[in-house]
Amino acid sequence: MYNNQFPCCPYYMNQADYYSFNVKWRNKTQKFADFSGTVTRIEDFNPSQNDTSAGCYKLMSLESKDKGPVNFVISPETYFVDHEVIKVGDNVTGFYDANAPAILIYPPQYPAIVMAKDTDFQDVTVDYFNNQLISSNGDLKLNIDLSTYMILTNNQPFNRYPGNRNLVVVYGPTTKSIPAQTTPFKIIVLC
Repeated sequence: MYNNQFPCCPYYMNQADYYSFNVKWRNKTQKFADFSGTVTRIEDFNPSQNDTSAGCYKLMSLESKDKGPVNFVISPETYFVDHEVIKVGDNVTGFYDANAPAILIYPPQYPAIVMAKDTDFQDVTVDYFNNQLISSNGDLKLNIDLSTYMILTNNQPFNRYPGNRNLVVVYGPTTKSIPAQTTPFKIIVLC
């Protein structure tokens, strides 16, 4: 009569019918979020006791007037737009995977995927763009031109259509339409 697996549940439960949290419930696609602020501190970060990774990781602390402090873990895989060297006092934007698990500490700490130094003449966004080159939130549409420079994160040319991919887009002025349209200066394909 009673289920031997769960003594508190009198009904039989077929475990094959229920999703496993680690397998099916977790969204594996990346959804990028950003945080903009002023760099207040950069220091070495050791994610493990392994001496071979010593000095390869950095902890970058950002402070925003609106949102408070955030720490970004900078790894060797973190892409820096235009390969800029960031120092204390710079205004930067860090992009991270909003679907990835995060440790519950204050200030929040995220592994950085892309870091960009803020400038007056260009904007940077990181997002998934569909086959029509519209961002996942529908706010930005890309119009590719012959002047658009398309590369991989290792600075090698990218010669295919950039649709249905995660992209780092460096662009200038946009239209006031919905979605806003722009011809980007540069597209970096995150493979």
